[in-house]
Amino acid sequence: MTPVHFSFTSAFALGLMGLAFHRTHLLSALLCLEGMMLSLFIALSLWALQLETTSYSSAPMLLLAFSACEASAGLALLVATARTHGTDRLQSLNLLQC
Repeated sequence: MTPVHFSFTSAFALGLMGLAFHRTHLLSALLCLEGMMLSLFIALSLWALQLETTSYSSAPMLLLAFSACEASAGLALLVATARTHGTDRLQSLNLLQC
């Protein structure tokens, strides 16, 4: 395993572990998701550069567009949650109540 491959794999794994184990605030969960998407974007960009084909060059931009949509939806949910519940703690949210 190359050092570059190891660094992006470990960055993704750290983001996944942060999302799984440190779920106290919605903002920390969103930051872990963004870290995972950033490591995927950089890894996919380097993969497209290593293959040297033009057919894979649009995949990182498509992932970046979906990542921006995910971030905007997450921030909208964060603002809506903070306005209705007064906090962004995930323990105070109940999915059974609407």
